[in-house]
Amino acid sequence: MSKPLRILISGGGTGGHIFPAIAIADALRRLRPDAEFLFVGANGRMEMERVPRAGYRIVGIDIAGLQRGFSWNSLRQNFSLPWKLWRSWRMAQRIVRDFGPSVAIGTGGYASWAALRVSQRMGVPTLIHEANSYAGLANRQLARRAQRVCVAYEGMERYFPAERIALTGNPVRAELLEAATKRAEGLAFYGLEASRKTLAVMGGSLGARTLNEAMAQGAEPLAQRPDIQVLWQCGRAYEQAYRNSATAQLPHVQLRPFIERMDLLYAAADVVIARAGALTISELAATAKAAILVPSPNVAEDHQTRNAQALATRKAALLVPDAEAARRLLPEALALLDDPQRQAGLCDNIQHFARPNAAEAIAREALYLCEQTQEALTHNSLRAL
Repeated sequence: MSKPLRILISGGGTGGHIFPAIAIADALRRLRPDAEFLFVGANGRMEMERVPRAGYRIVGIDIAGLQRGFSWNSLRQNFSLPWKLWRSWRMAQRIVRDFGPSVAIGTGGYASWAALRVSQRMGVPTLIHEANSYAGLANRQLARRAQRVCVAYEGMERYFPAERIALTGNPVRAELLEAATKRAEGLAFYGLEASRKTLAVMGGSLGARTLNEAMAQGAEPLAQRPDIQVLWQCGRAYEQAYRNSATAQLPHVQLRPFIERMDLLYAAADVVIARAGALTISELAATAKAAILVPSPNVAEDHQTRNAQALATRKAALLVPDAEAARRLLPEALALLDDPQRQAGLCDNIQHFARPNAAEAIAREALYLCEQTQEALTHNSLRAL
């Protein structure tokens, strides 16, 4: 009798790790409705809320990432990191042993390291997904023993063994692929008017101070444009700071700490302002949105700037440097909203970056690992007879 298909998935800390993990699980569930899933996340992080909402079971471990700053708080947290790593390792051992996964999938972030590394030590085949053009520390370490490494960019051989790489793209949630048909639903969901042009400002799951400051300083020009409506996602940590700003008080501006229905936001938006994270770019491409990208300068090797430049050189998005956002961002957005022809060109060009079947491609790679393992077990059993 074959072993039941049990799939362990780990990754979190930010939406860029969580939402691809959910998209992969959804694709696996479509391909194998009989599969059992278990997510592993970091206690206190957003995956502990978002994953159950998507319909999956999750268990948390006590882990935190390396703090790269030099503040007293950062030093204090790093001092306790060895203890947290040891504790997370013991918790992960128990989780993997009790669940008995057929395959373990990691989408990056410090929560994934313990679960995937323990799985490797216990002989579970592992697959990791790297969303960015610059590989994260956890994935670089895990790739040494992973059977498959799924990537979104070419040239990732500088980080991972070439023979194990599969160029799949970044998975996006299935509902985003249908955003083009949901404009009326999106406008109604967010209380927006069809007669107005819609600007969406997204700072990512945690918010972005630069985007928030640019919006807070834009009350005067926005007050003069009642033909434009704004959906401004500021991040929960920033809501109190910007709730009473002059911009947020305008009747045609909505300030929201978090966006629950990203598919309906993309459906309603004419122009999107966002950071240039890999997942955001994949979603913009999948939904064919005219976008202004403001790369975060606080990421490893400035990879968001490279992400944004790749689109800007193909006239698939506009790029505004972080240092220039306060001065340029809102004027650029208003000019783009007033230029339907330029919007259409950006929408057409960004579609070439879309990989709508990425989640299914990764799911099939994971199932192939399961089949290989099952065949090896069967072969060994026959040889033992």
